[in-house]
Amino acid sequence: MANIKSAIKRAKQSEKRRTQNRLYRTTARTYVKRTRSQINSGDVETAEETLKQAIKALDKAAQKGIIHKNNAARRKSRLVKALNAAKSA
Repeated sequence: MANIKSAIKRAKQSEKRRTQNRLYRTTARTYVKRTRSQINSGDVETAEETLKQAIKALDKAAQKGIIHKNNAARRKSRLVKALNAAKSA
C-alpha cells in the first residue's frame, strides 16, 4: 500500500479510472456478443438494431481511449460483414 500522500491519491485515481474503463469495455463486449449470437441464430432484424448499439459502444470506448480506434474499426467491420453475410444467405 502507498504511504506517500501523492501515491495514495494516484492509487485512488487509477482505481476510479479502472472502474469507469471497465464499464465501457464490458458494455462494448456485451453488445458485440449479443449481435453475434443474434446473427448466428438467424434473427437479422434484431441483430441490425443491436449492431447500432454495438457500434455506438465501440466508438465510445475508442473515443475514451479504452480500446484503440483501429481495434474498434476492426470489430465493427467484422460485425457488419457477418450481418451482411447472414442477410444474403
